[in-house]
Amino acid sequence: MNRTRQIPRGLAAVLFIYLAMPSAFPRIEARPPAPQQKPPVVNLESLLEKTAEYCRKLESAVLYFICREEISEKIDPALDVPPPPTIRSWSTIENWNGLDSRGAVVMSAAPPKIKNSYVYDYQCVRKDEQIRETRTLLQENGKKKNEANAALKTSVILYANAMLGPGGIFRKSYQAEYDYTIVGSDKFERKPVIIVDAKPKPDAPEANTLYGKAWIDPVTGNIMKIEYSEKRIGHYEVFEMRGKKYDRTPRVMQRAEFSVEKNGVRFPSKLFVEEAYLNQRGRAFVRSETTVVYKNFKFFTVEVDIK
Repeated sequence: MNRTRQIPRGLAAVLFIYLAMPSAFPRIEARPPAPQQKPPVVNLESLLEKTAEYCRKLESAVLYFICREEISEKIDPALDVPPPPTIRSWSTIENWNGLDSRGAVVMSAAPPKIKNSYVYDYQCVRKDEQIRETRTLLQENGKKKNEANAALKTSVILYANAMLGPGGIFRKSYQAEYDYTIVGSDKFERKPVIIVDAKPKPDAPEANTLYGKAWIDPVTGNIMKIEYSEKRIGHYEVFEMRGKKYDRTPRVMQRAEFSVEKNGVRFPSKLFVEEAYLNQRGRAFVRSETTVVYKNFKFFTVEVDIK
């Protein structure tokens, strides 16, 4: 989002004096631009070994932590309301239920957009390769709550075990079923990362595991961010059915970020899902956006098996 920064009055005055009286200040030589950092040269095979080891460490870790889970939903139901019929004759109007008592056509306004927000106290316990998630609802649409063992009240998506997502793509036992390609480099939280695209091999069996692109720390093999393929999102057929109803092509983007680190294990900091539908010209109508933010972590146990 572009923001226009305003110069404070005091600073504006100083700038005006400098422009009016340049001799009162020493000459400042322009500094050459800082050289751009070249992306590191990474061996893909070595990188995959690091990610496999990270996933092993992640999936064998003993965990007990709590955090605050803040969820916001934005839903635009405009396409869910059928438009008025094309008027070809008065009989069409007379048979349409959008008439008032005088027989005049009533054009209904677009339905209002829906906004929901939820705040949970989230607890996660993982032991003996079993994971248990519990939630206490603290707020719903700004109103205070205290609902123990609460279920997710999201309207569009349901999710679970977000921190184990990297294992579905880079676990050692899965790597033979994927083709991995380094497609670029980037920075995540000021750290250089390598972007790896993972796609199932043509002859690989259809699986329920996710795939997509991952932003990977080339030094540690830690997965910092993942953009999942929409085709492997659970219950994707719901979006396909909705697309047929709209006569549009569904496009669902799902992204997870792992910014919180403890004892070499990274925890989810943000989930984002965008549900959109493309018309024949490729223009997207965004029906919903769901954002989940994790903050205020308190760790009681983070034990990692190191080989």
